[in-house]
Amino acid sequence: MCAARAGQRGKRVLVLEKAEKPGKKILISGGGRCNFTNIGAGPANYLSGNPHFAKSALARYTARDFLDLVESYDIAWHEKTLGQLFCDGSSKQIVEMLLDECDKGDVTIRCDEEVSDVTHNEGFIVTTQAGVYGAHSLVIATGGPSIPKMGATGFAYDLARQFGLKIVEPRPALVPLTLGGEEVLFREISGVSASVLATAGKASFPEAALFTHRGLSGPAILQASSYWQPGEPVLIDFVPNEDPDWLVEQKQLAPRSSVRSLLREALPARLADILTEKLGVETELGNAPDKALRAAGQKLKRWEFRPNGTEGFAKAEVTVGGIATAELSSKTMESKSVPGLFAIGEAVDVTGWLGGYNFQWAWASGVAAGDAL
Repeated sequence: MCAARAGQRGKRVLVLEKAEKPGKKILISGGGRCNFTNIGAGPANYLSGNPHFAKSALARYTARDFLDLVESYDIAWHEKTLGQLFCDGSSKQIVEMLLDECDKGDVTIRCDEEVSDVTHNEGFIVTTQAGVYGAHSLVIATGGPSIPKMGATGFAYDLARQFGLKIVEPRPALVPLTLGGEEVLFREISGVSASVLATAGKASFPEAALFTHRGLSGPAILQASSYWQPGEPVLIDFVPNEDPDWLVEQKQLAPRSSVRSLLREALPARLADILTEKLGVETELGNAPDKALRAAGQKLKRWEFRPNGTEGFAKAEVTVGGIATAELSSKTMESKSVPGLFAIGEAVDVTGWLGGYNFQWAWASGVAAGDAL
């Protein structure tokens, strides 16, 4: 996106790509259909050391702007839940569209070129195993270390440090959480999912949670993982449509029913059974003290899991942290201390929610730099 924008402005642009073809992470995204943006994308959907940093770029290149580009190429799309936009066909269409946009700007793309050295004097000199290239401007657009099997590394951070730019410690985000101790009992229901409200820190997400053989996953958990800090709990509301006293209220309405039967109406049976066992309220509601039912109802609203870690960068969809925003202009993405050096996309300390937000940041930050080069 950055290269296309700069090329179409008449700049001579070279893209150096380590992989054998461009856009490999785009190709695997969204189950192969590319969740290319989110129609509701705004600054509130991003984590950053400076929550205001993303405002400028996101305001100047919106989800609607990218959708206009998609539609200009007659790429059919559809909206899933929560504003997520996908290709009807294949994510290959998005890659081909971006390559066509680069062709319009006479951009040169060289694949299978791994950068071994970068120096800076009057301009930038970049050395790969195939050649030496010089330019007035250099854009770091190498992403973060998530999904290393796709070739992802922390190269962006190494390069930024070389130029004296500060790094916000990177950690995996949008990643499954692992459980240990007594909580491993939930492994018995590996593969079971349920609609819940998951909370980490001050952020809550009403989506599906999935129990796995290692811990917790699913959209609600992936979202919460970006806000989770080691040692802190993740709170799950298993009955988000009920109030904390709902079991006491049900006792008045249906005293012959049980916690198990009520939970089986709301949740998968295996999950309902294991929650009932852990709550220890096995009798009919009419025979249970209000105090016990109130405690059970409150626990179901705030079930506390204490993850012992995550599944790491290998399973993380994105990275929290990266090149500190204090080092960059929010308008142009250019380094404040090294003229001509830019950083965009996931390499920067801006991380979006699950659901097309990280692509929108890639497009918006790419346009911001491409218009400024």
